[in-house]
Amino acid sequence: MSKPDFVHLHVHSEYSLLDGANRIPDLVAACVADGQPALALTDHGNLFGSIELYQTAKKADIKPILGCEVYVARRSRHEPHSKQKGNGYNHLTLLARDAEGWRNLVHLASAAYLEGYHFRPRVDRELLVKHAKGLTCLSGCLAGELSQLVLSEREKEAFELATTWRDLFGPEHFWLELQRNGLETQEKVNEALVRINRSTGIPLVGTNDIHYLRHEDCQAQDVLLCIHTGAKRADVKRFRFETDTLFFRTREQMADVFRDLPEALTATMDVAEQVNVEIEFGKYRLPVFTPDTAETADELFDRLLEGGLRRLYPEGHEGARARLDSEKKIIRELGFVSYFLIVWDLIRWSRENGVPVGPGRGSAAGSIVAYLLSITKVDPLKYDLLFERFLNSSRVSMPDIDIDFCMEGRAKVLEYTRRRYGDAHVAQIVTFGTMASRTVVRDVGRALDLPLAEVDRIAKKIPAGPNAPSLAELVEKDADIQAIMRERPALAELFQISIPLEGLARHMSTHAAGVVIADRPIVEYVPLAKNGDDVMTQWPATQLEELGLLKMDYLGLRTLTILERTLGNIAKEGGTPPDLDRLPEGDPRTYALLMS
Repeated sequence: MSKPDFVHLHVHSEYSLLDGANRIPDLVAACVADGQPALALTDHGNLFGSIELYQTAKKADIKPILGCEVYVARRSRHEPHSKQKGNGYNHLTLLARDAEGWRNLVHLASAAYLEGYHFRPRVDRELLVKHAKGLTCLSGCLAGELSQLVLSEREKEAFELATTWRDLFGPEHFWLELQRNGLETQEKVNEALVRINRSTGIPLVGTNDIHYLRHEDCQAQDVLLCIHTGAKRADVKRFRFETDTLFFRTREQMADVFRDLPEALTATMDVAEQVNVEIEFGKYRLPVFTPDTAETADELFDRLLEGGLRRLYPEGHEGARARLDSEKKIIRELGFVSYFLIVWDLIRWSRENGVPVGPGRGSAAGSIVAYLLSITKVDPLKYDLLFERFLNSSRVSMPDIDIDFCMEGRAKVLEYTRRRYGDAHVAQIVTFGTMASRTVVRDVGRALDLPLAEVDRIAKKIPAGPNAPSLAELVEKDADIQAIMRERPALAELFQISIPLEGLARHMSTHAAGVVIADRPIVEYVPLAKNGDDVMTQWPATQLEELGLLKMDYLGLRTLTILERTLGNIAKEGGTPPDLDRLPEGDPRTYALLMS
């Protein structure tokens, strides 16, 4: 059978958390191997993986199609989710077609969390009407509203909904989504979609709702669902996918299952050819620091540095002026005056408001500008520290000054940042917890209902740490593990299922330190999410930096809290607290204490 022109338009990665079992590089590699020229990513309710797909696909000369399978509240995103009260949700597949569509998709994915979150991040028709331009819409899987109307014997309403979506997104940008997954309910929906196509002319498109890479990965993904829902695999009443077909089918396999409707496959190329989204990297989007005085930022910068020079080098210092002039020249050439002032202002405010701040860390200690602004407390000339390790004109990259704050005062500094630059311009940063080797074995063991003590004993045999071998390597080389698997088939299955799940994203959380500050509302650059009360980006720190956004680390250190309390206790007892910035170096009693 000939291989048709075809691309996958409905694809879930590991960022459909505890649902999708695909790593994005593996999906792109499969795309290359099968000769597919484009690949979509449509994770559930989020855009977590969109930058990773964009960068990975571009490197492989594959067109990235950035999308999302959104949850659409039946009535309103502002009302709690409730099927009983008519406000359940349905799925809808959206793909960004151009720059405007990408902006709209980012706004939809953000509003779903910030305005519509209840069990799931939800949008509604009001939002879709407002942000439909530039988006291509596919009618969705069995959980789509159109499919559910068909299955409820309300085909007339399904016709009406299809024409509503067509009129909203445009006749060339709305498609009836056919899937061939072997389910009887799906075939019933497909038959109705063909009838709607013949009646209305709305085109058909074939997708496969990919959740895992290979057919043999079906069992691992099924256990992943058990981990998600807290169910045991043996529970007959649990949620499960009643099909084993949701893998990365090749063009030939898709041609076989759609042999009666080949136009639905070639239509995927029509969808892909409409897509032209470019994301710009490396352009700095730094906020502009506005002084509280009548000075410009440059004037304030110069005044503060001159004051610092007089204060810290009252008797002058050979080379200090030359070093300052050299650093200032590079900082101005690279456009980082505002950056230094932002950091200076945060530290100034913290000290003035009783929040202890550390003396500085890392390569920033090599900057005399940082020293003169009291960002750091270490004299780079005294210790012959290099500015070039921190910043130089031949390696253009964002400066990175980590700031240590008292653990108890960190929240105050974050609140000041929001007041100073505006809530919309400040967000915390997402991070993803992964299924590390011991974690995944324990998770899978619970899902398989294996004895907890036995699973725990095995997990403790698995080496941990950054250089530890993977589970696949252990199974191949570790004699103890091999013996366990030979003796107990159930434990062999434990490893067989754990291996493909190891390292997948398990949950999202808030980065312990990272904060991003932008020159415009962050949602204009990055989709936002919410973790409890924390508003955070949907993309991790590395990707934000590559996009040119200012990422700062507000590190909350318990050590600083302890030191501050210690100074307070000394004062309460009538003593004189020492100045921690002027402690003597080489104190014999201190070294003796450390060595004891």
